[in-house]
Amino acid sequence: MAVGARSGQDDEFDERPPAPVADGAGPDPDVSEPDDPAGHGPGGSGPDDDVDEPDDETPAARQHRSFWKELPILIGIALVLALLIKTFLLQAFSIPSDSMQNTLQRGDRILVDKLTPWFGSEPERGEVVVFHDPGDWLPDAEAPEPGPVQRVLGFIGLYAEGQDLVKRVIAVGGDTVECHGDGPVKVNGVALDESDYVTFPGTTPCKDKNFGPLKVPEGKIWVMGDHRNDSLDSRWHMEQPGGGFVDNDEVVGRAVVRAWPISRWGTLPIPDTYDQPGIGDQVADKALGAAPAGLGLLGAVPLVLVRRRRLIRRAGLDG
Repeated sequence: MAVGARSGQDDEFDERPPAPVADGAGPDPDVSEPDDPAGHGPGGSGPDDDVDEPDDETPAARQHRSFWKELPILIGIALVLALLIKTFLLQAFSIPSDSMQNTLQRGDRILVDKLTPWFGSEPERGEVVVFHDPGDWLPDAEAPEPGPVQRVLGFIGLYAEGQDLVKRVIAVGGDTVECHGDGPVKVNGVALDESDYVTFPGTTPCKDKNFGPLKVPEGKIWVMGDHRNDSLDSRWHMEQPGGGFVDNDEVVGRAVVRAWPISRWGTLPIPDTYDQPGIGDQVADKALGAAPAGLGLLGAVPLVLVRRRRLIRRAGLDG
């Protein structure tokens, strides 16, 4: 009986389905395998399964290749910006003569502010300005024909040499200007102390070219070179149409920086003598000379930040 009781228990267990065994021994299917984060267990991938082959190009190599792809676009953007700056902000001019010594020497490169005239600003006393030839002021010898390279540089605003002159504004519309003998030059009866800029050895304020008193018409300016002994300025064109005056509309802009050569770099401020009481209201803000550089900086910063952000994002993706 005892054996029968035991046999009954065996029968009860025999009713359960046997666990499948393959090749002798194997895991119980009712027992779940623990997750294998590395994928090395059953059902997972081993370290050598389905692993992408590494790219032969390093991130630095891909970045170097993308730079050459972007280079034509960057050059195009630079040319467009140069044209916009030339048209609306700054333009470089070459000094072809000695008429502005010692303030400007032959071959100097100056940057001319073309922005402020767009906002209605007019030339002011004491400014160094570039203006178009009012009519046969510029001898042919001072207007050489530019070559092909110079034409290209001129197109993008990096070179300008031709029918333009550079002089200092002595008087503006409504002023009375005069000079006799050894000077001084007087504006509205006030003598100018020009010792800061009329510095070429042996030069005098008038160079024996007496003029005035002359009333400057509204909308015009009276200009003179700093090297009075070698400047065919307003004094020498009084007998021509226009009386030696230059129309404000002929003014390209104010020269604000002597940019080249580097050894002569410097700003071109308005001399203090033009602030004398009695000459007239000096409307020009001397800080305007720094406006083009400030605008250039404001324009460049966003472009640099955007490009830097793109490089950082690309480096993160490559990494």
